[in-house]
Parts: sequence; C-alpha cells; structure tokens
Amino acid sequence: MPQSIKLSRFWLVLTIAQLSMIGPFTVDTYLPAFPAIESDFGVSRALLNQSLGFYLAAYAISTLVWGPITDRFGRRPIIILGMVLYAVSSLGCAFSSSYAEFLGYRVMQGIVASGGLVAGRAIVRDLFDSRDAQKVMSQVIMLFAIAPAIAPIVGGWLHDHWGWRSIFYFLAIYGLLSMLAFVFFIPESHPRENRQSLHPSNIARVYLSTFKHAHFQAIIFAIGTAFAGLFLYIAGAPTVIFNFLGLGADDFGWQFIPMVVGIVIGSYTSSRLAHRLSREKVVSLSLSVLVLSVTLNLLMALWLPVSIFTVIFPLLLYALGIGLFLPAMTVLALDCFPQNRGTASALQGFIQMIFNAAIASIILPLLGLYLHGFVFTQLIFVVLTLGLWLFIRKGKTISEA
Repeated sequence: MPQSIKLSRFWLVLTIAQLSMIGPFTVDTYLPAFPAIESDFGVSRALLNQSLGFYLAAYAISTLVWGPITDRFGRRPIIILGMVLYAVSSLGCAFSSSYAEFLGYRVMQGIVASGGLVAGRAIVRDLFDSRDAQKVMSQVIMLFAIAPAIAPIVGGWLHDHWGWRSIFYFLAIYGLLSMLAFVFFIPESHPRENRQSLHPSNIARVYLSTFKHAHFQAIIFAIGTAFAGLFLYIAGAPTVIFNFLGLGADDFGWQFIPMVVGIVIGSYTSSRLAHRLSREKVVSLSLSVLVLSVTLNLLMALWLPVSIFTVIFPLLLYALGIGLFLPAMTVLALDCFPQNRGTASALQGFIQMIFNAAIASIILPLLGLYLHGFVFTQLIFVVLTLGLWLFIRKGKTISEA
C-alpha cells in the first residue's frame, strides 16, 4: 500500500464489501416478493423475470462507460455519485404505479450501481500488490457473500410486514449508507498523474487493446461462465424454492445460507493460500471443486428423489469453488492492464453481467420448471470454464508478480 495513503485495512475491506453487496441486494432482496409484485402489476413470472434481466443488461453495458470515467476522474467521486442516484432509482421502484415504470427504474438502478462495483475493485488493486490484492479480494468476497444469504430473508421479512415496496425503501437507505461510508472512510486511490484521457480515440484505443488481448479475454469469460453456474440458481431461486422444493417465501434461507457458507469457506481458503500457492494452483484447485459439485448434482438429480439435500448440497460445494476461484482470477484480469484497471474491471463486470442477464432473460424462461434443465445447464457452464482455463494455461505462463 502506498505510504501516502494511511488507511485501515479493516475499514477498506468492510467498506468495499458493503459496496459490493449492492449487486446481490438489488437482485435477491425482491425475489420472495415475486408473487406479490406479479399480482400487483398483473404480470406473469416470465415477464417479471425481465425486470431482473433488464437490470443486469443495463448494469453490464454501463460498466463500459464507468470504467474509463473512473480512470479519468478517480474512484471516489464516481462511487459517491452512483450511490446517490442508486437511492433515487430505488425510491422510483417503490413509488411505481405500473410495471413499465417499475422496469424503467430497475434499468436506472443497473446503470448507476455498476459504477460503484467497477471503482471498488480498482481501488483494491490500486492500493495493494498482486498477492496482497488477492488476499484483500478474498476478504471482501467473504463479507460480500453474506448478502445473498440475508438479502432474500430481509426481503421476505419486509414483504410480510410492510409489503413489497418496503424492499425498495430499504435499498434506497442502503445506497445512502454506502455513500456515507466512502465519504468518511475511503480516500482517493487513483493518483492524478495516472489519470487517463476521456478522448474518444483514447477510450477506443484502450478497449481495442483489451479485445485484442486474448489472455485477458479468456480470463474474464472464464469468470463469467463459472459464476453463471451459481447465478443460474440465484436468479432461479423462486422456482427452486416454490416449485422444486415446495417451500414458502420465508424459506429462502434453505438455499442461500448454504451457498454463502460455501463462498465464505472458499474465500477464506483463498486468502490463506494467497502467499503459499501460486494463483495457477489455486484456480486449478477451485476448478476441481466445481467439477466435483456438478458431478454430484448430476448424479443426485438422475438417481435420487428431489429434496433439500439433493438440490442444495451440490450448490454449497459449487459456491465453495467459486469462493476459491474469483479472487485469484479477478487479480489476474486486473494485472493485464495495470494503467487501466478501471477499464479492465469494467470489461470484467460487463462480461459477467451479460452472462447473468442472459440467464435471467433467456435461459431461465427456456428451462421453465424442469430441475434437470438447471443441472445440465450448470454442467455446460463448468465445461466451458475448464476449456477457457486450458486455453489460458496453454497460451501464456501466468506471472506471479
């Protein structure tokens, strides 16, 4: 960490994690309220899923804009502006009188929320060397993993006591609290001498260099496909809970708590291994866990009756593998472009969110209420991740800087 920046690692990790939680809170908190929102607006489950897909698509596309902006103006102002606008868009969702209006504010949420995540990831790599960055990223993900567990529980509780609109009041308050945390605890991490031009030709040159960088592209696509295997079950949680397991709106913890336990264990392990094993070995270990997970998932789906154990236990293992996988791969991606980490972070977020948007808008409606469709789709994502990792290892020796 630069000597000019006197910053407690505890507050840095806590504040970056709080910012990272915006994504899962925005995605997961309103899932238990799906039946109520469908009834209020008179729409189907497939149509309401579009509110998730549109949010993710807006999030993905806007990352490409926020990345160069954070490289030009710094990380801090973008986060503060983004959180204020996020609170405004959340209130818009709460006050919506029609589904079209609700959908519009969901798109706005996606546009402004993405800036914070892009800037937050870049801050970690700004302040720490490669190995320490992996450790800090692991600690952030450990805290971040709490959000998917508590978000649907909080959403179900708010919905039961005050209706589905109270969920979006909660998100507005959370956005403002995240903004205040950055105001008080996080200094600017991107020195003025490293600021990049916003001239269109410079932005085009930087993005062109990322698209021509096959190693970088393989890394971010591998991140996207690996996480897609988990997001399939996150976005499909209403179907998993209500249809596959026959549970109620207060029972989302049966799915999300084990997933979070897996991510926390995986992230903690990644943090402990950061100075002991190469990132290549950590990634290989994580992929072994993912393969074990999808193999068990397939065998259980084919040969055992559907139960909480047969559906959720493989997800716990998959989440553990993701917790190992993401910190090392994220640092590898950011290290490809040390002078343009905001842009590299933006493109990583773009690819990941495009996968997530495709899952919510296209894949889930096609899978319908068939458990085997979920299982085989997750298997395909892991096979794609393995193929990309083999390409990465073959095409370039990974630097352990």
